[in-house]
Amino acid sequence: MLSKSELRYTLALQRVPNLGDTTAKKLLQLVGSAEGIFKEKKSNLLKAAGVGTFKLKELSEKIQLDEADEEMQFIEDNNIEWTYFKDKSYPERLKHCIDGPILFFQRGNIDLQNKKIISIVGTRNATTYGKSFCEKLIEDLSPLNPIIVSGLAYGIDITAHKAAMANGLQTIACLAHGFNQMYPKAHKKYVNKVEENGGFITEFWSSDSFDRNNFLKRNRIIAGMSQATIVIESSEKGGSLVTADIANSYNREVFALPGRATDSHSKGCNNLIKTQQAHLFTSAADLIYMLGWELNEAKLKPQQTQLFVELTNDEKTIFNFLKEREKELLDAIAIECKIPAYKVASILLAMELKGVVRPLPGKLFQVI
Repeated sequence: MLSKSELRYTLALQRVPNLGDTTAKKLLQLVGSAEGIFKEKKSNLLKAAGVGTFKLKELSEKIQLDEADEEMQFIEDNNIEWTYFKDKSYPERLKHCIDGPILFFQRGNIDLQNKKIISIVGTRNATTYGKSFCEKLIEDLSPLNPIIVSGLAYGIDITAHKAAMANGLQTIACLAHGFNQMYPKAHKKYVNKVEENGGFITEFWSSDSFDRNNFLKRNRIIAGMSQATIVIESSEKGGSLVTADIANSYNREVFALPGRATDSHSKGCNNLIKTQQAHLFTSAADLIYMLGWELNEAKLKPQQTQLFVELTNDEKTIFNFLKEREKELLDAIAIECKIPAYKVASILLAMELKGVVRPLPGKLFQVI
């Protein structure tokens, strides 16, 4: 835990314009403390890799410390907790994200000892289908007691939070603003219950302006602290696709719920699957299997299996090939079955939808 003095300087460091968390971490590694950075000669700070004069020109002890003092007063007055990136309580997976925040604030009863943490994101204009699937997914996952992370937005986000609480699961809402407000205002009524069943996380200050870019920035926390990101309904350019892209950049698993080609709210998910940026999944069982979680099968509701499925000639070729192998890479399937790789990708997708093959981490596939 940071001392009060070091917290003050860390807040000041966080406030330096254009510095960023990645550069701040490099400077902390070089100097050893936030206070030391402000007292060190700028010529010495330039020794940190990737640190240029442009990033250091606005490093002003007086300006940033005055702002830090004001925020510290807000933190104290509102009983807000904070977590430093070197603290044991800092989310383990987020520690491995180079651009993870050096400091964030939290409220509630957050306990990150459980390693099964998943983020669920999606459109604000969720359909009945999307909401129902989200609720059923969380209900079926509840025996594993995962932590559900989302962004408290309308649609899929709030559905995920409410479903988590309804099933006695911890839920964490990552905010794109400081604790001086709550957005959307309609969700203020859930604040107390979320804090009782998890809590809120934000890296933003009470003095930060309400900005669209803040929502994009907070998405890295949603993706970074989670083992997997699940996208349930997204338009072609939905904000949840940004979270999925960040999760992929962190080498995390991404899952997307498929929908009809004509549904605008499924275009984003379908494109993620089509371009192999997300696993197709249709049930909690798929998710549990691909993440390698253990669960007594009796706890999962049985899925209806299709006994007779019509396959095309190419699908039969791939099916018979995979039956002989425990699992195989897409490229190997293409070579061995003498089918172009671009065609194999679409064939495998069709076979997934028919329930005869499943994707595995690392672009592997196997027969169900």
